[in-house]
Amino acid sequence: MDYEYVREHYRVPACYGRRVTANGRAGVIARDEGHYIGVSFDDDKPGIISPCHPTWKVTYGDMGPVRRMSRSQERYQRFIEYGDGFDSFIDFCRWDAEQKGGAFEFPLFGEEE
Repeated sequence: MDYEYVREHYRVPACYGRRVTANGRAGVIARDEGHYIGVSFDDDKPGIISPCHPTWKVTYGDMGPVRRMSRSQERYQRFIEYGDGFDSFIDFCRWDAEQKGGAFEFPLFGEEE
């Protein structure tokens, strides 16, 4: 996440957490994408990062916070990474809960929590 290539070759102040407006959409730089900057746009869900060219219709602003993914988005990202070894998403959820030291149980129909 050093953005060295982009800063040196395009002469822009790209860095993690820098507010930008890219093609009219406001967002914050959230990831180094090599020759591009990864922007988390304000009108997208947190964690959705779009690659943008560092000079094409981009204006750089002040520093700002990078929004975190929700817990369900983080869980789904883990499923994308590890999910091939499970028969179903619910099997993955049970395994994921065990990894965190918790239990994952569904209440039975009609049973109160």
